Amino acid sequence: MSKKTNTVFFVLIATVFNVLVTVTCFILFLILYSKFLFPRLSESISPWIMPVLFIASIAASFFVYRLALKIFMKKVNMEKYFDPVFKPRRS
Repeated sequence: MSKKTNTVFFVLIATVFNVLVTVTCFILFLILYSKFLFPRLSESISPWIMPVLFIASIAASFFVYRLALKIFMKKVNMEKYFDPVFKPRRS
């Protein structure tokens, strides 16, 4: 396969991975909230919890994604197998 094909596959797989991590984090945070915080908090705060959990899951997924990308970059020579996504501008 060419470098461009490898790059397209990498971007697609990385996007699917990031979405799956986000959904997993959201479900995990929702389970933790319902198990530990829901019985202790008042009902007036419940409408605010979903957006907070969603934003927290996005933030957590970025941290997991960065960690996975660092591990991947240590194992694979990116310049050898992938074409740059953004090329420098010509002067």
